[in-house]
Amino acid sequence: MQTVTLALEYFHPWPNSAGFYVARERGWYADAGIDLELRVVDPGRGDALAYLQRGTVDLGIFPSNRLLVRREAGENLVAIAAINQRGLETVRTRADSGIRRLRDLEGRRIAYNPTPRGTAIVRSLIASDGGDPNNYIAVDAGPRELDPANGFDGLADATFGSYWAWDNLLTSLPGTQGDRAAREHNLLADFLAVTARGFESAASDQEHAAEVFERVTPYFPPSAIRRSIAAIAPTWFWDGTWGDIRDELVGPYAEWLGVNGILREPARWRDAIAPIPVDDASADATSTERKRA
Repeated sequence: MQTVTLALEYFHPWPNSAGFYVARERGWYADAGIDLELRVVDPGRGDALAYLQRGTVDLGIFPSNRLLVRREAGENLVAIAAINQRGLETVRTRADSGIRRLRDLEGRRIAYNPTPRGTAIVRSLIASDGGDPNNYIAVDAGPRELDPANGFDGLADATFGSYWAWDNLLTSLPGTQGDRAAREHNLLADFLAVTARGFESAASDQEHAAEVFERVTPYFPPSAIRRSIAAIAPTWFWDGTWGDIRDELVGPYAEWLGVNGILREPARWRDAIAPIPVDDASADATSTERKRA
């Protein structure tokens, strides 16, 4: 049995990681000889990519833009699979704000984490609806998720950055180091095959996935966990497959990051991608087990 440590992407587990927990609870990682340990990171020591770079963990979950920036800076990090096939961030406001469309954000207070990417997205969203991207008031919310239920603490008229499949529901109530990827190809292929099976199971048997996740995050309402899994599950797959890193998504995104000054050499985005193919025997065995599940 080989221990594999995986750093999650947020301060706490949330249902987007349900596939990992389901596969572990079903014993599928153990069957593949993998003892999976899931960890949250200490933000005072950095995100999952920082943990990876230091070698504190074996795998991590992270936003693709952070990987591209770190890779361009010379860090030996690569992506091996994608969890979500569409964006999760959203603009939130209150029904009584008068904001009905993106251009209505002109002149209003928008709370978000004002990273270069965050600012570029907010500006692009306003401009995409014919608004003036220079005419809004940025409120530095840092990593906080302001709640519209209490008027965003009086700080803002709208927010950007929360997830429509998680934060919104609460209100209404894997990369790896490049050298390791080369040395342990078979281990990673097995890990991805089992993980795909876990996400497929979580999507097809959402009640079981919710029961597993309730034990991981007992501090959230069970109804929110179930609604989040139902909302997020369709984003896990493209054309029925989990884990595909799609050129047609990453390439244009890298170009957009370059246009907005976040990347210097956006055309080199492929250097950060190292998908691990599943060998034929593992793929056949996994496919057979999926049909039985």
